[in-house]
Amino acid sequence: MDKPATGRKLRSSEWFNDPHNPAMTALYLERYLNYGLTRKELQAGKPIIGIAQTGNDLSPCNRHHLELAQRVREGIREAGGIAMEFPMHPIQETGKRPTAALDRNLAYLGLVEILFSYPLDGVVLTTGCDKTTPACLMAAATVNLPAIVLSGGPMLNGWHDGARTGSGTVVWKSRERMAAGEIDYEEFMEIVASSAPSVGHCNTMGTASTMNALAEALGMSLPGCAAIPAPYRERGQIAYETGKRAVEMVWEDLKPSDILTRQAFENAIVVNSAIGGSTNAPIHLNALARHIGVDLSIDDWQSVGHKIPLLVNMQPAGVYLGEEFHRAGGVPAVLRELIKHGKIHADAVTVNGKSIGDNCRAAALPDGEVIKSYDGPLVQDAGFLVLRGNLFDSAIMKTSVISLEFRERYLATPGDLNAFEGRAIVFEGPEDYHARIDDEALDIDEHCILFVRGTGPIGYPGGAEVVNMQPPAALIRRGIHSLPCIGDGRQSGTSGSPSILNATPEAAANGGLAILKTGDRVRIDLNKGSANMLISDEELARRRAELKAHGGFHYPANQTPWQELYRSTVGQQATGACLELATRYHDIAGLVGVARHNH
Repeated sequence: MDKPATGRKLRSSEWFNDPHNPAMTALYLERYLNYGLTRKELQAGKPIIGIAQTGNDLSPCNRHHLELAQRVREGIREAGGIAMEFPMHPIQETGKRPTAALDRNLAYLGLVEILFSYPLDGVVLTTGCDKTTPACLMAAATVNLPAIVLSGGPMLNGWHDGARTGSGTVVWKSRERMAAGEIDYEEFMEIVASSAPSVGHCNTMGTASTMNALAEALGMSLPGCAAIPAPYRERGQIAYETGKRAVEMVWEDLKPSDILTRQAFENAIVVNSAIGGSTNAPIHLNALARHIGVDLSIDDWQSVGHKIPLLVNMQPAGVYLGEEFHRAGGVPAVLRELIKHGKIHADAVTVNGKSIGDNCRAAALPDGEVIKSYDGPLVQDAGFLVLRGNLFDSAIMKTSVISLEFRERYLATPGDLNAFEGRAIVFEGPEDYHARIDDEALDIDEHCILFVRGTGPIGYPGGAEVVNMQPPAALIRRGIHSLPCIGDGRQSGTSGSPSILNATPEAAANGGLAILKTGDRVRIDLNKGSANMLISDEELARRRAELKAHGGFHYPANQTPWQELYRSTVGQQATGACLELATRYHDIAGLVGVARHNH
């Protein structure tokens, strides 16, 4: 694409072509020539497009971006731009200890510095595994350069003994079978390994598929991008188109702030309910909203999203996996059905310059099996409920995965529907849970509620995916496959447990969970949105005073410098678990322009 007649000076020209400062121009220019770029290219006024590379050997879910980046480069050059690829801090959900959530904000910080401090006019964000998508989006929002998301896509369907094995979801199902004595260690490994048959991220509607679908629903990726399986040829084709579009966005000056509006976030909340999206989504989207300057609260997830039906029949809430979702039409097909029923702000702008309505009104119709119609969904009212009480100021519950077994046991008491009471069993983190869940002295039965604490952003640190606790093996053998679970940690998006989680404030911030004791009676009322310890105000006050006298809730010491920095700056999950100081910075590229010279 030729430079527009307006002659607008690009940001990269401040580095590579400033006749008023020849010394600095020469200094910036000369080293970028040493691997083959020419002075003519760099001084021709061509947009320089960064490729934020999340692919690497430590991040297998994103590794194929190393190859996809070649197609992105070809698209950038075809449109008249210059590509500059750079690495991001690796984040791999299944590899990083103590939790990948710890590194979302670290990768965010690194990308902010790169986008602001180097000669880039726009950026292609390569996303995939859970935390890579919000880290990229949060950084692009903070700096506010033209940005577009290229997701890596899910793995191919996994299969074992003729049945689909969904990544993550099969882990939770298989651990129940092993606890019940149905399979042994070797078969457990074989079944779970079958769920990862190709390159790509989780093939279930876990957090990876959720966040990439929501990037598309927000308008930050090209239509249809999110659901294309990683090995499909269409993945390379859309990588090429994404590269081309990135150059055009620079000339149009189409920035994240033009796309990430309040309407876009409401669209994403609605889509999350319709696809059966992860309970990690509120954390990441609330963080993104804060970094772009949009007012979004945890209560919006219920008020905007709860009454939306579940349309996508995909594990863990349904049956199918990523390949079928793509073939059924992916996110555009879901959006078409939601637009038809007036649930989407159809005029919201997207990265291709068109509205989301223009992009999706002619998408595939629901096939009735993988993608249901709005009037014939899998579940009515499939969004999140927000609960609060003396246990916490807020926590969420994913209603689309409440099983018939769970509903009949806990939510169908005559005269007290959608509410239950139970005896609390409190675990001090996942290690304590694993050590004691089968301890007969706890006398855990189907009337107990399992709690795990010390697993939030400060306590773990990072916020661990540990709330989906399975019952004792003895109960599983009796056919009781789930107990109510509550915690200040998170839960893998691939889990089908209807846990109450993301509790804010966490125990480590001296929230109500910090003073809960094993044996306390607890009442949960979904109709009222309440979650309370059934103890007197006087006892609550006494326990709080005791907690304060002991110096607050104790949690493990920092193990790395980053853990200490993270803990000292991180907020709570309801507001996005952001680095609180970072939320003060908006539109850096617009307000600051470029950084000071380096010499």
